[in-house]
Amino acid sequence: MSGNGDAAATAEENSPKMRIIRVGTRKSQLARIQTDSVVAMLKALYPGLQFEIIAMSTTGDKILDTALSKIGEKSLFTKELEYALENNEVDIVVHSLKDLPTVLPPNFTIGAICKRENPYDAVVFHPKFVGKTLETLPEKSVVGTSSLRRVAQLQRKFPHLEFRSIRGNLNTRLRKLDEQQEFSAIILATAGLQRMGWQNRVGQILRPEECMYAVGQGALGVEVRAKDQDILDLVGVLHDPETLLRCIAERAFLRHLEGGCSVPVAVHTSMKDGQLYLTGGVWSLDGSDSMQETMQATIHVSAQHEDGPEDDPQLVGITARNIPRGAQLAAENLGISLANLLLNKGAKNILDIARQLNDAC
Repeated sequence: MSGNGDAAATAEENSPKMRIIRVGTRKSQLARIQTDSVVAMLKALYPGLQFEIIAMSTTGDKILDTALSKIGEKSLFTKELEYALENNEVDIVVHSLKDLPTVLPPNFTIGAICKRENPYDAVVFHPKFVGKTLETLPEKSVVGTSSLRRVAQLQRKFPHLEFRSIRGNLNTRLRKLDEQQEFSAIILATAGLQRMGWQNRVGQILRPEECMYAVGQGALGVEVRAKDQDILDLVGVLHDPETLLRCIAERAFLRHLEGGCSVPVAVHTSMKDGQLYLTGGVWSLDGSDSMQETMQATIHVSAQHEDGPEDDPQLVGITARNIPRGAQLAAENLGISLANLLLNKGAKNILDIARQLNDAC
């Protein structure tokens, strides 16, 4: 967590006393675990506040017989929660950051991005294939995933496998894997498995050269009303600087490509010695055509904070007044520059064809 003792103390002094903060979340077990972790951090910072968790189902939770890429809705896992936020039924909403579109409705912003957990994808194998890898699974083995991004990358790497859509929360997908004979393995986010305490089910973690991850994967985002300054100040100390800057670059890359869950786009980021590295790629649906590049930018995270109250604080839907504005802009520019590099090399054609084929299927 990025907030130092002074920032937390100042926030505690300025926070409303004994107010009940209403926290919106999806109903799944994983969503509740994620929300509980954010609430625990806030309770540690603000012992004078109380928190009430309000759980609800979203469109993405209700439509389980259709692949996510076919539903044609950008806010599958956020719309109902944002209605509650807009109607003042909740004060904050905890999301998996990868579920939040890069363009939010005008009245909302991401007020905190917590420290990222493992962003890579993991393979969970059917009990009879424990000890295998994707490479050593038998010919024509069926692997379940709801992600076009994963299918496009893995189909190319492992042409002997067949990939099929699998929907439902983590509990449901693991039950389908274990109790039915359809799937030899399924692909899930490592962070989700770890948060559920199911590390023992991870049979293989996919390396970036095998499968780059989704924008924002592994990080939690806290969405708030954009003009609710008290709440913005309250949650802002949860920003993790490195995670924030990596995710700004990733979201700027995706936004400039005009990508989403209906096209295969993936990223990999890292920070070292003041350099932010961003690798981004686009794929055709079958993985036969692809393009990826890497760029880097110098980031001064320790620079003095130069943002003024008159400035528009949002970048790719994120507000972070306690992180140097120059560092945020450098991260955003890196994502835009990488997107432009790919677009200039013909990425738009790959994405347009992928969209058309996905819509036609």
